Amino acid sequence: MRVLLLGANGFIGRFVADRLLADPAVHLTALGRGDDADVRFDLAGGSPGALTRFLDAVHPGVVINCAGTTRGGARELTRHNTVAVATVCEALRRSGCGARLVQLGCASEYGPSQPGSSTAEDAVPRPGGPYGVSKLAATELVLGAGLDAVVLRVFSPVGPGTPAGSPLGRLAEAMRRAMQSGDGELKLGGLGVQRDFVDVRDVARAVHAASLSAAQGIVNIGTGRAVRLRDAAAVLARVAGYGGALHELDAPSRPSLSAMGSLASIGAQRGESLPDQPAAGAHPYPDGCGSWQQADVRTARDRLGWRPRINLEESLADIWMEAACRI
Repeated sequence: MRVLLLGANGFIGRFVADRLLADPAVHLTALGRGDDADVRFDLAGGSPGALTRFLDAVHPGVVINCAGTTRGGARELTRHNTVAVATVCEALRRSGCGARLVQLGCASEYGPSQPGSSTAEDAVPRPGGPYGVSKLAATELVLGAGLDAVVLRVFSPVGPGTPAGSPLGRLAEAMRRAMQSGDGELKLGGLGVQRDFVDVRDVARAVHAASLSAAQGIVNIGTGRAVRLRDAAAVLARVAGYGGALHELDAPSRPSLSAMGSLASIGAQRGESLPDQPAAGAHPYPDGCGSWQQADVRTARDRLGWRPRINLEESLADIWMEAACRI
């Protein structure tokens, strides 16, 4: 099976590439903007015609799109998350390859959920920020293109390679700094938010399964269990061997700053800011999902035969291992 992978150098894309390369039945070609891509092509700026010619030459059976960005203003998010997907869809429509498309979406497309609920694929999406809007627009383009396509709405991916700007990445960095400087106390803000954390390696397994399946439409990829960030912080302290005290600060009261974003306020006892800390009021992880998100994962089980295998403690241990290398 010939597979064309877009975004192979991203957080999720790297693990998808590893998963596909481990399958002897897969012949993988990576397309991207970096020098290490098999073929260099900018989805946000390239023409559908050029991509069509490449598809006709390679003739993949599956195209997997892991490309996109979580950062930047509305214009940049639209270019990389929406316009790029429009280019892919148009190229596939023009091409004679008849490839199946596996598009990676995200839980931010849903927006805030009712605490205690599990969000199913038929939920009405109400994204709470420009990132979710740009990804939702991409999903609508895929579903309306008349292609053999499936969109995997990934909830909160974690594990090795977790971006330093994400809440758990910032938490690990704060703990590393505290241990390195001998601080016996960490003051952490916004730990009441709850998210469905799914290991990036399980996400890669889901992508592989989706590429082989006949499933179409939207499929949630998560664990089906929301975890409070304060509980994740306690687990991370345990795997890190941090014996200091964890003190939770009051959550910010400004409505413009979500609880997820408030992890930007993590600091040590002396009030130091984290490296690359955004300015006050900035949104370090613009998911716009409020205080609660939990996936209904029955569709992934029934249509992909997929279940998560890696627990959060293992994911956090891998995040900490990378942070500890910087001590």
